[in-house]
Amino acid sequence: MNNKYIVGLTGGIGSGKTTIANLFINKKIDVVDADEVARQVVEPGQPALAAIVEKFGNNILLADGSLNRTQLREKVFSDEHAKQWLNALLHPAIRHEMLEQLSKTQSVYCLLVAPLLLENGLEKYVDNVLVIDVDEATQVNRTTKRDGSSEATIKSIISSQITREKRLAKADYIIRNQDCTVENIQQQVDELNQLFTQQAQSKIELLK
Repeated sequence: MNNKYIVGLTGGIGSGKTTIANLFINKKIDVVDADEVARQVVEPGQPALAAIVEKFGNNILLADGSLNRTQLREKVFSDEHAKQWLNALLHPAIRHEMLEQLSKTQSVYCLLVAPLLLENGLEKYVDNVLVIDVDEATQVNRTTKRDGSSEATIKSIISSQITREKRLAKADYIIRNQDCTVENIQQQVDELNQLFTQQAQSKIELLK
C-alpha cells in the first residue's frame, strides 16, 4: 500500500460523507467505501450472513433473503454483547476486502470513505484524514429522514462513535458541511482535489 496515496474520509452519521465522496468521484477519483464493503461481505451466500442468521434468526432477513440492516442496527445498538459479537465477526472480513480494493485503485490518489476510520484504527492505512463536520442536531435530522431509524437509535450510534471534538482534533483537513451552499462545498472539494493530487505526485516521486 506504500505506493498508494490514500485520503481517509470520515465523519459522524448523517454528516454527508457519501455526497462529498461523489464529488470526488466526479473528478475521476477512485473511492473505496467501507459501508459498501460491509454490505458486500453480508450479501446472500457469504459466510458472514449465514453466521448472522444463525445468531439472530431468519427474521433478520428481508423477503428477498438479504440482510435487514435497519433491524440489525436496532438489535445491536440496544445490546452491547450483540454489538461486540457482530464487530468481531465483520471487522476482519471488511478490513481484508477493503485493503484488497484499495490496492487495485488506479487514480492518482484514492479515497477510503469510512465512518469508523478513527474508531477502528484505519488511519494507519491513509496518508491524510479528511473530516466532514456537522453538529449533532443536523446528524439526527438528516438520518431520521434518510433511513427511518428512531431518534433514540441515531443518538445511540452517535454516542458510540468518537466525539466530534476528538474527530476534529485528528483531522488533517475539514469540510464544514452545515449551512453551506452547493457552490461552497464544490469549491472546497476542488481545492482539496488539487492539493491531494500534488501530494500524491510528490509521494510517487519520492518512491522512484
